[in-house]
Amino acid sequence: MQHARDRDGSSGEHRVIDLVQRFVVEQQSVRGQFVRLGPAWLALREHADYPEPVRRLLGESVSAAVLLASTLKFEGELTLQLQGDGGVRLLVAQCTHDFRVRGVARFDRERITDDADFASLAGQGTVVVTIETGKQAARYQGIVPIGGGSLAASLEHYFETSEQLPTRVVLGADDFGTAGLLVQRMPGQGGLAGEGIALEAEADRTFAAACEAINDVERDELLARPAAELMRRTFAGLDLRIHESHAVAFRCRCSAERVEGMLRSLGVDEVESIVAERGQVTVTCEFCHKPWGFDAVDVSRLFGAAADQPPGSSAVN
Repeated sequence: MQHARDRDGSSGEHRVIDLVQRFVVEQQSVRGQFVRLGPAWLALREHADYPEPVRRLLGESVSAAVLLASTLKFEGELTLQLQGDGGVRLLVAQCTHDFRVRGVARFDRERITDDADFASLAGQGTVVVTIETGKQAARYQGIVPIGGGSLAASLEHYFETSEQLPTRVVLGADDFGTAGLLVQRMPGQGGLAGEGIALEAEADRTFAAACEAINDVERDELLARPAAELMRRTFAGLDLRIHESHAVAFRCRCSAERVEGMLRSLGVDEVESIVAERGQVTVTCEFCHKPWGFDAVDVSRLFGAAADQPPGSSAVN
């Protein structure tokens, strides 16, 4: 989804609340991505009860998944997974090529303190990035250890080792939004020996300046300052070209049809016995935690029409 440009060449943030936006430094091998989510972040955790430190880490992870996906040209889904021995046992954030996101965290509530930091939340473990496309089930996976004291530092290590791209990342999240900013040093363009060396040296200096600038970005401005203004203010002095933004939206794969398919697989006797005991049968999506409730009328309709419906999946997430 693309949107009309403002006079400065960027897309107006009033047109897109949940957005991802790419920028490049003109005539340099340096590029960046910016993501900010508001309504999509609220929708993603509408049915979940996460402690504040877990919400913060999940929010950063969702922004990170969008940043990762935005650096690629693919059709499919990217999954960012953290699995460790900290208070958060497992965290999964997913983003499709058209920027549809979802995420979930599994955690031990008794181990989560109000001031829990990244090290205590994640512990020792791995960061796994998986890219799956529909083309002959193509699949790529990169794995790096959790480390560096933050999710951003772990992602920088992933890009350095798995993609061989020097990268700097900042992430931020609160109850109302989540955002991220990334800058990368891309491979050089080559050219004549002397000229090529000079261009590479200039790009190195530009990237170093961009890294220094991104380190000064505060979480509050990352989450609230208008996108184009943030990028131009952060990288003042660099000749930025800001591309059109793309909309980001929350979307889980659970649906009434998939839940109905799962209930049909249980059989009418089992489902009716649950309704008789509890008044309704409720199926909760393991990913977004949305409850799907079916009362006696719903169950009667479901099994009365089952012969006319295609078989459903046993999974709702």
